[in-house]
Amino acid sequence: MEANVPVVDFQKLSEGEEWKKLREACEKCGIFRVINHPIPDTLMKEMKSAVKFWHDLPLEIKMRNKSIIPDSGYIPPFPSSPLYEAMGIYDYHKSPQALEDFFSQVDLPPHYRKIVKTYGKAIHDLASTIAQKMAKCLGIVDVDFKDWPFLLRTIKYNFSPENVGEMGIMLHSDTGFITLLQDDETVTGLELLDDSGLLKKVTPKSGSFLCIVGDVGHVWSNEKFWNARHRVICKETCTRYSFGVFMLAARDGIVEAHPKLAELNGGPRYRPFKYEDLREFRIVTGKRNAEVLDQYRIA
Repeated sequence: MEANVPVVDFQKLSEGEEWKKLREACEKCGIFRVINHPIPDTLMKEMKSAVKFWHDLPLEIKMRNKSIIPDSGYIPPFPSSPLYEAMGIYDYHKSPQALEDFFSQVDLPPHYRKIVKTYGKAIHDLASTIAQKMAKCLGIVDVDFKDWPFLLRTIKYNFSPENVGEMGIMLHSDTGFITLLQDDETVTGLELLDDSGLLKKVTPKSGSFLCIVGDVGHVWSNEKFWNARHRVICKETCTRYSFGVFMLAARDGIVEAHPKLAELNGGPRYRPFKYEDLREFRIVTGKRNAEVLDQYRIA
């Protein structure tokens, strides 16, 4: 069965009906597809070629992509997730040196460096604007999401014929505020857990982005926004690529409900906690389905 993923027209987000559609998508399923955005199809395709280039590099070169915060650099295939590997650039929009370090680590050719710089700025601006509009749906206009830490992450799923039916990545929620994902436009595999408890396939759509609400978005909105559970499963024997930006938490690293939203809803639903503790919990326990939030919930 196919998941019913709401479609939001970026160019119409100042209009009433599209505004209502955005809020309902954030509250009911925590995921929506963004169309008619300002990032050109040509740039999206060029970025995919760059992603393929560095994921095809020898292992010893990819391992130079070191983590700044846990799991922010190269993640090799593990026994628990043998089909998944990832690379990342942390806080690249605030520190030009982060990009330069990554380029040097993987010895990226000049034409790919230009593509990554252009794409990185464009997707950061788009994600920041979408987050602002999501906040405005709840009446919040005093948060500058452009300053929040971002992680540009690229993912490769090493699918082969013997892997059909196996897990690419386990069912999970993302940790940050939102993820803006350029999904593979040709290779399926992404599945969404809907409110009836069924896993349904998310059909790719060329030229669009998927926006996925994470745990920080759920807490920040005082549970108004839903943190979508999703997974990737091998359904085809083609290598699958997805990439985009993960908007993490506020610059001070504290995760908590916005004061106005806490006040409007009878107080905060969670005690404040550090974002690094959320990430560390997942790494230590292997639990990635928002279980970490239970320990901070206010009874």
